[in-house]
Amino acid sequence: MVWPRRSFWRSAKYFTKRALRLTATPHAIAAGIAAGAFASFTPFLGFHFVIAAALAWCIGGNLVASAIGTAVGNPLTFPFIWGATLETGKLILTGAHAPPAATVHLGRLLRHLEFSQLWDPFIKPMTVGCVPLGLFFGLVFYFLTRWATLAFREQRRKRLAERARRRALAQSVGPRPVAG
Repeated sequence: MVWPRRSFWRSAKYFTKRALRLTATPHAIAAGIAAGAFASFTPFLGFHFVIAAALAWCIGGNLVASAIGTAVGNPLTFPFIWGATLETGKLILTGAHAPPAATVHLGRLLRHLEFSQLWDPFIKPMTVGCVPLGLFFGLVFYFLTRWATLAFREQRRKRLAERARRRALAQSVGPRPVAG
């Protein structure tokens, strides 16, 4: 279920082309992708689409692009994202000289859904840590997507202009007589 049928590279190319072909302004597409990328850094699994859509709506982004942008968070990247947000959050909340934390048995906490005990060691630092990392990667994805959208549209415009030029040239020559 997690592994794509062909390859991850093919899936990434599909999502990229899908985003570039959206009929919206380059800013709206880039803002939507950035909102989705930012939402992928939040620890609130199951709400990434909602967070991305709300954020995209606030900054004038495309809602479909925000859904596509949430693909930044996937089974391959989540372990790195979660580790980075947790450590960044701990660094922000406690500083560089943090006291050693008590051992927490995550499996037991998740099995019994003790949210209050999950908040301090995991969710709070991840929520704090997701903001700077999400903003950084959101900005990276914004500028990459805006540049790619503009380049894609310019390339498409040139291709369509060349096709129209060839069609006009063929029509100006006129139909060729049929030899009989």
